[in-house]
Amino acid sequence: MLLLALDTATPAVTVALHDGTGTLAASDETDARRHGELLLPAVDRVLTAAGRGLAEVTDLVVGTGPGPYTGLRVGLATAAALGAARGLPVHGLCTLDGIAWATGLSEPFVVATDARRKEVYWARYADARTRVEGPAVDRPADIADRVAGLPAVGAGALLYPDAFSEVRADLPRHASAGALAGLAAALLAAGEPLQPPVPRYLRRPDARVPAGYKAVTRP
Repeated sequence: MLLLALDTATPAVTVALHDGTGTLAASDETDARRHGELLLPAVDRVLTAAGRGLAEVTDLVVGTGPGPYTGLRVGLATAAALGAARGLPVHGLCTLDGIAWATGLSEPFVVATDARRKEVYWARYADARTRVEGPAVDRPADIADRVAGLPAVGAGALLYPDAFSEVRADLPRHASAGALAGLAAALLAAGEPLQPPVPRYLRRPDARVPAGYKAVTRP
């Protein structure tokens, strides 16, 4: 098993190579506006650092979000292109599940990432491997009662401490491909099926056609 994992659903552009036992190499950069520029160089850098070639990869794993439309599409399109070019299976995993796995927590907690528009993408977990609610997108104030008293992880929780009262600033803020690959390896080893690489948008894209737009026509 040699998993190449990537995720662009959060501001992190993250890539990792995992051999089923541990992470061989990883790259993590945070830049919410340059996913498209940074992802493929990161893939090349990770493979080079591990001394492996793309021909040796057996599976691709990609974060399916939820996340902003444009950033999320970069990772999914790249994984689909690599998979098609090399004839590799492409697996999808919820990005929030990858963040949850990275916490290593054995108690109930919540993961929340920034969804912009004063909202968060969030999910609730029984432990680092077991999601029990979500993912969903909501205003923090609207879910404050449902997450009260739970440790809260992620950039979304840090942004809204009034709603997430037990913020764990010491735990991951963004996605990590290393954690995503580790979770995928654990699921595959246990014979549990992974998801198809289908994006979890949860809402419409931020981009809108301007009001009053008029098509240009020739006389």
